[in-house]
Amino acid sequence: MANSCLQLSGFLISCLGWLGIVVATATNDWVNMCKYGLNTCKKMDELGVKGPWADCVISTGLYHCVYLTQILDLPAYIQTTRALMITGSVLGLPAVGMILMSMPCISLGNEPQNSKNKRTILGGVLILIVALCGTVSTVWFPIGAYQEHGLMSFGFSLYTGWMGAIFSLLGGSILTCCSSESSSSRSYQENNRFYYSKQGAGNPPAAPAANHAKSAHV
Repeated sequence: MANSCLQLSGFLISCLGWLGIVVATATNDWVNMCKYGLNTCKKMDELGVKGPWADCVISTGLYHCVYLTQILDLPAYIQTTRALMITGSVLGLPAVGMILMSMPCISLGNEPQNSKNKRTILGGVLILIVALCGTVSTVWFPIGAYQEHGLMSFGFSLYTGWMGAIFSLLGGSILTCCSSESSSSRSYQENNRFYYSKQGAGNPPAAPAANHAKSAHV
């Protein structure tokens, strides 16, 4: 029962983390850039927003973006962020599917529990890879943007990516650890059952020897 609750908790946390990574990938409000100060730039209509996909300018009643389509001319931190965030978003889908099909309430024919545990571990490892992709991207991008543009502040998308990476790391760790412990305990029980059955199978042949000794004594 406790293992099922841990697996369900890990699944829900992993789903939230993956959704956070997807939202951060799809949106563009990663860092807010300004040469003077955020309040000053808002008054002067010079507040810039930068993400992996576009550079935007925010002013009163206007949100204008210039999409970054020249892939080969982009800085390395933008190209890396794009690749890692897309990888994390794509890997999260099969990971969530494998974890969902490994839940105790779902049965695929006469599938043994050991196969479900292995599938859960694989899904947890994929979620951990999603967390790694999100962590590297959301840390490297603001550092690169600061080195390129200077003064800035963090945006909504960056916070969402951080939360998604944290939830993915937590959910993947829960799924991997609880499934590994369950598999090892079940293997230990099966080994003990085999040992006792082997011991029980070896005891009966001793009875004829005792009877033979009794008859010889008579």
